[in-house]
Amino acid sequence: MEIRIGIVNSPREVSFETSQSSAEIESTVTQALESKTTFVKLSDDKGKVYLVPTAGIAYVEIGSEESRRIGFVG
Repeated sequence: MEIRIGIVNSPREVSFETSQSSAEIESTVTQALESKTTFVKLSDDKGKVYLVPTAGIAYVEIGSEESRRIGFVG
């Protein structure tokens, strides 16, 4: 699943693939924002850990769980 996180006052977004479900990601981010935690911690498929300051989150886009197609679309 692809995750994109927009950061306030930054032209680029944090984007990565994760094996977590959309419900898990949504729950993690929601809990961090509601509890006023300083950072939200997420990890990708390769084992990298992302610590994103909750105060700087502009948006979180959670992709669908369907796999990407490979090849040309005609």
